[in-house]
Amino acid sequence: MNKPAVDLCDPAVSQHYKGHKDAITSVDFNPNGRQLASSSLDGTIMVWNYKVPQARVFRFSGHTDGVTCIKFSPSGHLLASSSRDRSVRLWVPSIKGENHAFKAHSATVRSVDFSLDGEYLATASDDKCVKVWSTHRQKFQFSLNQHTNWVRAARFSPDSSLIASCSDDKTSKIWDTRTKECVHTFYDNDSHMHDVQFHVSGTCVVTGLSNGGIKLWDCRVNKLLQSYQSHDGCVNSVAFHPNGDVLLSASNDSTVKIHDLKEGRLIYTLHGHQPHSATAVTFSKSGSQFASAGSDNQILIWDTNFADSLEEFDDVSATGARKKSTKRKLNHVKENQTGVNELPFHTQSNVVPQQPSESFIARSTFKPIQNNSSFALQNETQTTLSGVLNIPSEVSQLPEVIDSSAVQPVVSQPEVKRETRMKEEEDLRIMEKLELITNQMDILTQTVAIIEQRLTNTEDKLNFLMENNRTQKHD
Repeated sequence: MNKPAVDLCDPAVSQHYKGHKDAITSVDFNPNGRQLASSSLDGTIMVWNYKVPQARVFRFSGHTDGVTCIKFSPSGHLLASSSRDRSVRLWVPSIKGENHAFKAHSATVRSVDFSLDGEYLATASDDKCVKVWSTHRQKFQFSLNQHTNWVRAARFSPDSSLIASCSDDKTSKIWDTRTKECVHTFYDNDSHMHDVQFHVSGTCVVTGLSNGGIKLWDCRVNKLLQSYQSHDGCVNSVAFHPNGDVLLSASNDSTVKIHDLKEGRLIYTLHGHQPHSATAVTFSKSGSQFASAGSDNQILIWDTNFADSLEEFDDVSATGARKKSTKRKLNHVKENQTGVNELPFHTQSNVVPQQPSESFIARSTFKPIQNNSSFALQNETQTTLSGVLNIPSEVSQLPEVIDSSAVQPVVSQPEVKRETRMKEEEDLRIMEKLELITNQMDILTQTVAIIEQRLTNTEDKLNFLMENNRTQKHD
């Protein structure tokens, strides 16, 4: 079968995986660039070694209900998952699938996220609060409690100084992790907020809305930057490209859409999961690939193909012909002379409800947002992508799946690497046992201190009674 010709600058499916038995809720690339994890309402987590053709897949079972979110730690050595069973689990993403669980909330846990150093976890729940935990001992640190409805997501800022949360109460809140106070609240009167992500600069957040909208908010001046009405269904997931200039979104309208934030317009519409909902999207650390997943129980890994350059499209004509246009470089976030990160895109006066400061307006040099433009991959381009989805057998064949509950000891790796990995896993296992022992010792110490306090109080009462008794006899 001949592969259809694909424009070099168009995203193209490179790998296609199917293994879950229910809708996929979340996907995340390991920072090491070799693994992709997925979670599903079937209660399992799968780790795909997508860089090695026909490599084994790890299937982790442990949650007693649907898994809502997964996230790799910054080092890639741990994988956190949240679930409808109200718990959070920490996994070692290896063949043995060792894990530790703790009850995090009193209702469904919707999301989990690591801090920059991997030392803390932020969890969001239907119990209307966000909680922060230490990673190594899973100790509760503090909670953030101002939402009045289910909290859909909570994310650390790139430097972990802030946490962004979004809720069905139609607000997104920005929290200071040092003071534990809410420093900004963004309101949307028309729609619930289903996902939130920080821009790589840490100065703004994007929210995906239940009415199909996407909004970009500036955390410094508490203003709306950009607004898109790109989808016809709830936006389930949003993700920034690592360079900060491109935004992905996945929706119940079956599409994944790609937005050029510098130009403020939609540039691609991908139909890989049609007619099912697109539920999750994420970029790889390098940005050269991104993954999408849906209620069709499948994962698509796409080659970005616009990581270094982005073609500015004109409107697609009725016949599907696309006009030629120039290419431009995608600039990374730059620092100004004061050391403050500037956004690679700027606000528009026709989108901001109130006028920001003069210095902020001075940086506003972008073209107006073109929400009514049709820059989707349609007509001949859509046909091309549909052809790519008819993946030849050597790509679409599923690798061997290994269930963590029945793992075989044979690993297809060189002996030296196998021994090194086994030693690392053994060291990690020992560290976990030591941490558990230390935690138990802390509990014992606290118990002994309480007992000592109670004995002291009892002794004081006895002395008081004996003194009163002697006084009465003397009288």
